[in-house]
Amino acid sequence: MIEFPSPIISPIGIIHSCYPEKFGIPRQPGLVKSSSGRLELLPPCNREEMVRGLDAFSHIWIQFLFHEAVVEGWRPTVRPPWLGGQKRVGVFASRSPHRPNYLGLSVVRLTGICQDNHGLFLEIAELDLLDQTPVVDIKPYVPYSDSIVGASGGFIPPPESVEREVVFSEAATIFCREYEQRTGRRLRSLISETLEQDPRPASQRRQIREYGMALWDVNVRWQAQGERFLVLMITEK
Repeated sequence: MIEFPSPIISPIGIIHSCYPEKFGIPRQPGLVKSSSGRLELLPPCNREEMVRGLDAFSHIWIQFLFHEAVVEGWRPTVRPPWLGGQKRVGVFASRSPHRPNYLGLSVVRLTGICQDNHGLFLEIAELDLLDQTPVVDIKPYVPYSDSIVGASGGFIPPPESVEREVVFSEAATIFCREYEQRTGRRLRSLISETLEQDPRPASQRRQIREYGMALWDVNVRWQAQGERFLVLMITEK
């Protein structure tokens, strides 16, 4: 029997994301252009020399832990949302968080590197990562080898081409304007692009009901009416 070493994997950083809850997170990175956050590097990896040269790359790979899935345990088969949550496939044929080692992989856009009195941070965008996600490794994205022409996506279809209308109530419009002036965060664009991906479970897409979603430090109440989404109210948490 082959014996494998048992290295101790410790987080080298933590994600500070616009998505404080799982509901609303896009199913893949790159789909919501206005999503953003920071990767805070932790000791002993918060050293400037460890990211020297990284700013030459537009995108980076982030390897992370699905930390909220650990208490639920891993599963040999899962029901991917791409198949309507009805058909099971092997966990290794999916991107489910319920994996034997709970490891995830995501490519994000690197928008800057910042070092101040609070630490060393990578500014990232177009992400699909939950706030407080532990990061275990970072690698540069290399276009010629990481993007394979003609690769097959299996049962996972390309992004939907359905055009969804997102409408803001007067109160939500005023809140977004005042919030953006105060924080500099593109809240209205973030809400619109997130809802355009239709975050509802497949089983609920025929229902007309009100939903709640947390983005940054606000709660968003919205309603889906077919392919039309109405943002009803936004409040601070």
